[in-house]
Amino acid sequence: MNNNWSPLSWRTKTALQQPEYKDKDALNKTISELKLLPPLVFEKEIEDLKFKLRLAEKGKMFIIQGGDCVERFADCNEKTILNKMKILLQMSMIITYTAKIPVIKIGRIAGEYSKPRSNEFETVNGIDLPSYRGDSINSYRHDPSKREAQPDRIIRGYFHAAATCNYIRSITRGGFADLRTPSNWNIEFARETVTSGEYRTLIANVINSIEFLECFDGVNNEIINCTDFYISHEGLLLPYEEAMTRKSLRQNEFYNLGAHMLWIGERTRDINNAHVEYFRGINNPVGIKISSEITPDELIRLLNILNPQNNSGKICLITRMGCKNVKKYLPDLIHRVKKENKNVVWICDPMHGNTTLTKQGIKTRDFKDILQELTDTFLVHKTNDSFMSGVHFELTGERVTECIGGAINIAEENLEEHYETYCDPRLNYDQSMEISFLLAKFLKNA
Repeated sequence: MNNNWSPLSWRTKTALQQPEYKDKDALNKTISELKLLPPLVFEKEIEDLKFKLRLAEKGKMFIIQGGDCVERFADCNEKTILNKMKILLQMSMIITYTAKIPVIKIGRIAGEYSKPRSNEFETVNGIDLPSYRGDSINSYRHDPSKREAQPDRIIRGYFHAAATCNYIRSITRGGFADLRTPSNWNIEFARETVTSGEYRTLIANVINSIEFLECFDGVNNEIINCTDFYISHEGLLLPYEEAMTRKSLRQNEFYNLGAHMLWIGERTRDINNAHVEYFRGINNPVGIKISSEITPDELIRLLNILNPQNNSGKICLITRMGCKNVKKYLPDLIHRVKKENKNVVWICDPMHGNTTLTKQGIKTRDFKDILQELTDTFLVHKTNDSFMSGVHFELTGERVTECIGGAINIAEENLEEHYETYCDPRLNYDQSMEISFLLAKFLKNA
């Protein structure tokens, strides 16, 4: 570890996208309390994820990272968490069975309670309010006093994350993820679509395969009964991340034990600022969101700072180019990374570069644009002797109408029927299933 780094050294740098707390004493008291609370994840789990990411880097595993754009405290309930897990388990099953490749499951969950914003203020019903920055910072309510950053919300965020983690562990280790009973993962409201028929056929084949192997004592029950699942969030709110950073009991390293993996956003990846300073010292795998605006030189400087030893499984480059920019900008980045022999895991985020506004001012994403970016990214990597090792989606297991298009053909006029996001539009259950089968076919033919 660098001798000049500490969990507090980010405070010497310019910190972007941080809320302004009026009561600094209350903030300091909150952070001091948080430092005494137990971690949410274990060091060994983080190292296990890094090992798997090294395999994904070589094309031997595939990553699905998905969840809400911004978690709400209200989402910390049995049904919502269970539906998120169901859709991620189903997506993983589709890809693993069809493409014959193991899937690393990473949720945007149990900590995604803060959100970067483009503007400090937003106008709601003719009133200028401080922008909503996530439940761990302020309230979504259209009340000026509730939009002030409140330190006690950070502690509330921790306990909601802890409760979510606890339930996820129960789901993944307690038998719910058993491959013999995938009917447990069905979503109650799921519509009858082409993909639902495909999925039922796939599940029948999986069960038949397991039953066949059981006849010859060829099934590893530990593998069949449970699954590994990792949590992640954008490491945005630096006081919280500082408090969750703990020194390893085994070595002279620091881990953020609030998540297995964290990422730096497009807005906070400046090499001279506080987020890069913080991230360069933690031993977790680190994601970096990059758009078409980053240059190859800037990317290499960033990699040199965040991974000076060039360790495999450490850095995930999460590209979010927009469907019109992938072919123009991604090849140069791939070539430069290969030229410098940098070890990175390439992940495609086809969501964030394809956000648009309807004529009515509703934020949405078009399914065909999402699919186009996904397809182009996959082909650019394949053409340039590289691997697209994973995908990063904003999705939900709920029956929302936030992204237009897909086989269920959501139109602009349908958006307000079930538009529930507090920030960015998410793929719903049907759209997520559709894209899983398309992904599986890409990988099978790779």
